[in-house]
Amino acid sequence: MKNWLITGISSGLGKVLAESVIQNGDFVIGTFRNQKQVTDFNAKYKNKAHSILLDITDEHNIEENVLNIIDKFGKIDVLVNNAGIGFVGAIEETSMAEVKEVFNANFFGTLKLTQAVLPYMRKEKSGNIVQISSHGGIKAFAGFGIYNASKFALEGFSEALAQEVAPLGIKVSIVEPGPFRTKFAGNGLGLAKNEITDYSETAGAFRTKLKSVDGKQEGDPVKAAEAIINLVNSENQTLRLPLGKVALMTIGMKLDSVKSDLEKNRNTAENAVYTQA
Repeated sequence: MKNWLITGISSGLGKVLAESVIQNGDFVIGTFRNQKQVTDFNAKYKNKAHSILLDITDEHNIEENVLNIIDKFGKIDVLVNNAGIGFVGAIEETSMAEVKEVFNANFFGTLKLTQAVLPYMRKEKSGNIVQISSHGGIKAFAGFGIYNASKFALEGFSEALAQEVAPLGIKVSIVEPGPFRTKFAGNGLGLAKNEITDYSETAGAFRTKLKSVDGKQEGDPVKAAEAIINLVNSENQTLRLPLGKVALMTIGMKLDSVKSDLEKNRNTAENAVYTQA
């Protein structure tokens, strides 16, 4: 039986994943930011799971809780960094306070929790770290730039981390869902307080579109949870796991765009080097 530490299990993919892992026979340590949710969860899943109060934007809270988990349960086999926030707004519309809020949740909190868990995984010479990113961690969209930036950053450190810990028996995977039927595009979506009319046809249109598809997205969270569990249990675990047809399409578009720019600028790139006299 594996011990899974999953952040942000109050709703969405985190909630469904926690339930699926429990049904699969593994043990879940889940995190909430509301004490009543902690109490209710622990009463419902006694001896099958345990939840804690954790704010991933609080560094000291992270270190203390990881130490308590190790003391109580002995090990963390799988860390799923799921907690995070969505945010829509044009780059110029977004205040630095809003940027910092997004990065504290989506990047710095995830980074700190990963760092806090790694010493114990290194001691065991095993473990799985699953980063819940997005197809928006590969391809950027007008109106989604700050969120994109936070997920690009998550993908960057995770790709490097995978190379660093592979010799130590630890695996890293980056999950890249497209639009799924969670609360991401509903009440859980942050919006820039400032709106500039010049961006109404770009960032503004994206904001409207994202709100309009809430509850109609193609992605099934139950199937996503099953895919993540299968990934963790696979002997041939991949670095990236796209989820959904939209994710396949948008990530494919990004790869095509990068390849096109690479070829168009090949001669320029090759000539920007020292040549022998």
